[in-house]
Amino acid sequence: MRIPLIAGNWKMNTTVDEAVRLMKEMLPGLDAIDNIEKLVCPPFVSLHSMHEILKDSSVKLGAQNLHYMEKGAYTGEISPIMLAGICEYVIIGHSERRQYFGDTNEVVNKKIQAAFDAGLKPILCIGESLEENETGKTKEVVTGQLRQSLAGIDYPGSFVIAYEPVWAIGTGKAATGMQANNTIGLVRRTIADLWSAGSGDDVRILYGGSVTAANTIEFLSQPDIDGALVGGASLKPDEFVSIARQTAEII
Repeated sequence: MRIPLIAGNWKMNTTVDEAVRLMKEMLPGLDAIDNIEKLVCPPFVSLHSMHEILKDSSVKLGAQNLHYMEKGAYTGEISPIMLAGICEYVIIGHSERRQYFGDTNEVVNKKIQAAFDAGLKPILCIGESLEENETGKTKEVVTGQLRQSLAGIDYPGSFVIAYEPVWAIGTGKAATGMQANNTIGLVRRTIADLWSAGSGDDVRILYGGSVTAANTIEFLSQPDIDGALVGGASLKPDEFVSIARQTAEII
């Protein structure tokens, strides 16, 4: 059985002090929820503080990105070995990284391999733009991202994918549960084709894109959706705890 995962991507929000207050406010509610995995991904500057707060809790910690080299002259970057031991997960290939920082599928591929080599669990983000969606290119784009991002990588067993239609991220315009489930079903078939039929069934696939407490059940009640990568709502303690609680109640 795939264990649902609710992950909060705080993006470039919160100072260290704000992150500590936010985490302490939502931690009791999250810690009381069983049967699912709960994850927060704060900015790099807060990872150490979050690690100390969460080390005796049931809430996992993740980073928002990494560089594919272990060390070197890459000013401003964070390597996999710097994250190892602090984080369990790392988000890779988020649409904002692709759009603003030039993360191509080839770069994403290197980052995924580097994460595995460092013992980190990648959350690979994929998704199409509004134009690609409206012109019927969702299948082409999503399967292309998967195949190129995972080229040459053996099935690792512990791996997460987040389907985030770019047109639904931060816009308040979420896909419908059925739309998301259909595309995630396509992702499963593609994974099965890349690795094995079993891997297609085993991989946890999240939906992301304007997920709120109000639409959680619509998405998480779908058979192929195993959780959510939550953006803005993960900065609101009551909202994020509600999303996690509703997910646990659906199981």
